[in-house]
Amino acid sequence: MLKDVESLKPAAKSFKLRDLEVFPNTILSPMDGVTDAPFRRLCRVLSGNRMGLLVSEFVPTNADEVFSLTGHKQLKFYPEEKPFGIQIFGCYPDKMAAAAKKIADGLHPDYIEVNAGCPAPKVAGKGSGSGLLRDLPRLQEILHDVRAALDTCDVNIPLTLKCRIGWDDDSINVMETLKIAEGEGVELLVVHGRTRLQGYNGLANWDWIGKVAAAAKIPVVGNGDVNSVECALERINTYGVAGVSIGRGAMHNPWIFGQIADAWEGKPAHIITAEEALDVFSIYYKFLDEEGRTEMGAMGRLKQLAARLCKGFVDSDERRETRDERGAGKFLKEAMGSAAMHVRQTLLTAQTPEEFFERKEMLKSSIAKSLRYEPNRLVNLNGAKDNTLVFGNRYENR
Repeated sequence: MLKDVESLKPAAKSFKLRDLEVFPNTILSPMDGVTDAPFRRLCRVLSGNRMGLLVSEFVPTNADEVFSLTGHKQLKFYPEEKPFGIQIFGCYPDKMAAAAKKIADGLHPDYIEVNAGCPAPKVAGKGSGSGLLRDLPRLQEILHDVRAALDTCDVNIPLTLKCRIGWDDDSINVMETLKIAEGEGVELLVVHGRTRLQGYNGLANWDWIGKVAAAAKIPVVGNGDVNSVECALERINTYGVAGVSIGRGAMHNPWIFGQIADAWEGKPAHIITAEEALDVFSIYYKFLDEEGRTEMGAMGRLKQLAARLCKGFVDSDERRETRDERGAGKFLKEAMGSAAMHVRQTLLTAQTPEEFFERKEMLKSSIAKSLRYEPNRLVNLNGAKDNTLVFGNRYENR
């Protein structure tokens, strides 16, 4: 449950990206295959249009001989999504710069972001994404060339960078990355507190994020395991970050941005019922349909959201939160309770949108009335076994 709003006093409620005041101080982290326009619009509606910053799924630049704005579906965004940034990835400075200029001149986003964080083998293994952390001179050249290209555009827009803390535990180089970023005109740095080798396993190391924030001359936004208002508050106040970037936490709880905005504005916490949580699928499907998704494509996205969101359901008379070594399935059943697990399985086994929504309405009028929606209790968002990690240090910006 959310604390009394009087006790929620963040050290920062907004941050500046050049002349843009960003409130609340949140970013929806780009996730390939998740944070497309329908999901971003869903989160924005649920937040009451208080999202902080939105950013595209990452846009590839390596494969294009001549970068084309019409060849990348990730570039589509709606006016109501602004302020909106477009994230690009690649390993060739000239191609990255050319893509940045075309995007800036043709689409007029509010900022361009370079991806130095994606851990996927098909990206990092080819020297892009977090692969750039093994070649900082190349990263520096990319940032230099992209910034130079943006300086020639009709409208000069900010350049931001998303990175991880390093390739592995033996080569953590995020402080060097910060120095390069500041030297090449990057105006905001988003740091994911995991190494490339970690992928999305374990928990993010916020001590390193705090060290970067303390040393930085530009705003630093922390990313990793933020799943609630209280968590956002603790990260901002303990580690001195300008704000938080939220990825998988938004898949479990797409209301989280509005909840943070409410808390920062001193408004009472809105308690989301299980019935209200189930209604989110109708809103999402509307946006998917407007995007022209096929029936099967829309079903895939509905189930993707259901698999995450329904983990936040818990039986009113049951609440077991410890992982059982007998397996993830057993853990889910014990953590959620049998009724909550039944809701999840009922939705995930639907075969068509019609069947999905028929089942949703049936559940909403029956079993959902005995459930609570408590996504805040999901400490480990990726299901890995590590669910405790203590960071002992505090950092102050200077």
